[in-house]
Amino acid sequence: MNIPDGDNTPLRPIKWYKKLSTDKGRLEAGAFLIEGDRAIGHIIHNSADSIIEIVAADELPPAYSDYPTRHVTESQFRSVCHSKTPQGPLAVVRMPPNIYSDHLPSDTGDKILLLEGVQDPGNVGTLIRTAAALDFCGIILSTKCADPLSPKCVQSTAGAILSLWLRRTDRYLDLLRTLKESGYAVVAADLSGEQETAMLKDRDKILLALGNEASGLSDELLDASDYRIKIPINRDKAESLNVAACGAICMFLSSKE
Repeated sequence: MNIPDGDNTPLRPIKWYKKLSTDKGRLEAGAFLIEGDRAIGHIIHNSADSIIEIVAADELPPAYSDYPTRHVTESQFRSVCHSKTPQGPLAVVRMPPNIYSDHLPSDTGDKILLLEGVQDPGNVGTLIRTAAALDFCGIILSTKCADPLSPKCVQSTAGAILSLWLRRTDRYLDLLRTLKESGYAVVAADLSGEQETAMLKDRDKILLALGNEASGLSDELLDASDYRIKIPINRDKAESLNVAACGAICMFLSSKE
């Protein structure tokens, strides 16, 4: 892993940090970037050991004193940032373990989200943030989904990216079947669904599946589902819901509070 980890480590070139905005660069480094005081503060609060280095153009507050820091010029900083108007420093963060594998964690939790072909990184990031807020334990993504560690996706999570486990794999349907055999009810959000959303409260272990923004879920996934639910909407006024809005409603309705 080619990452600076102390004061005696030679400084990396600015292009090294720029490469963390690419899939290849993140995989080679085993790290990704997160921007802004608020998001970094969330990581510090929940997963402090994941932060490798803080990068900034300005003086840093005491909250960052426990971490290696790299001061750069304003122009260098802006060349690395994804945001046009950065709100605070950057953090180089360790990639979570097994994120691109098909190995489920030993404790999967009771509520899991599955995303199939959700390509917009803003939607993926928003769904990760919502899932974390509504006490989902993990998310499975197909490889046709936006990479959850891409800059726009990470930015949309507002620091919640490490708050639950993630698996992005082309074997997502195998994971679905494994979880189904373990007692999870597979619930598909489907425009042609017939079940009411009330059933989301009836099962202790749920795998909620959401599909591509345009085409929805694949026939193979729908065939593997136990329930197909739809959210009643006024289709004279709106044909459908954004996938992030649909996911937020379904995840909220699955709460037993």
